[in-house]
Amino acid sequence: MAAPLAYALIATDLDGTLLRGDDTLSDRSLAALARVADAGARHLVVTGRPAPRVRPLLEDLGSTGLAVCGQGAQVYDARADRLLWSVTLDRELAETALGKIEAEVGQVYAAVDQDGVDGLTLIEPGYRMPHPTLPAVRVGRRDDLWEEPISKVLLRHPDLSDDELAATARAVVGSLATVTMSGPGTVELQPCGITKATGLALAAEHLGLGPERALAFGDMPNDIPMFAWAARGVAMANAHPELKAVADEVTLSNEDDGIAVVLERLFP
Repeated sequence: MAAPLAYALIATDLDGTLLRGDDTLSDRSLAALARVADAGARHLVVTGRPAPRVRPLLEDLGSTGLAVCGQGAQVYDARADRLLWSVTLDRELAETALGKIEAEVGQVYAAVDQDGVDGLTLIEPGYRMPHPTLPAVRVGRRDDLWEEPISKVLLRHPDLSDDELAATARAVVGSLATVTMSGPGTVELQPCGITKATGLALAAEHLGLGPERALAFGDMPNDIPMFAWAARGVAMANAHPELKAVADEVTLSNEDDGIAVVLERLFP
């Protein structure tokens, strides 16, 4: 009888983790994930990107399974091209939270990810997308951001660092929303209590899996809840210091196939 797998669930962030800086997947990473599948383990993408921006990457991965999107606010079924579960951010609460933040730090620039498998990313005047390759629609005024249900708000400040903006937002937003920092130039507001861990737990339960045999990879503070849920968390060499501080292991950077290095060791 074959020995049981040490890890039956591999959860990977995308930007700064599985993807290289040009939004591509290396052949080595693809081969390592193929080893995981051949061994009978499951791979779940767990990302801040909304479902419509994840769909083409899942196609590159050859994945027809589940993905956790929108910082945990969406569980997406790639085979059926539908959301199994989604939570929206109340738009009035989002406006109130933005007002509280701007009362402390002055004007911020905002964008939103609309809910749904075909939801758009809308950006107000002055907002600059942190990932130029991601499609976005520019609107004429902030009020236009709230016309359809949204899964999250993205914030940028002209002068403050991401750490400074996130710290201020957490201090003033309270229970209106969850504040996360998911990448350079990416501070976000999402539904209160929603994290990557909540979405990952739901997706894992759907697959009949739990945290005790889960391995997670990430690079930013928004991955901390996912690391806390999984049995083991591996931070990339390029990860934020807050994530490295709680990681069980630090691997090579996303540009140096850090995920593949670990998976090749665990799935020889």
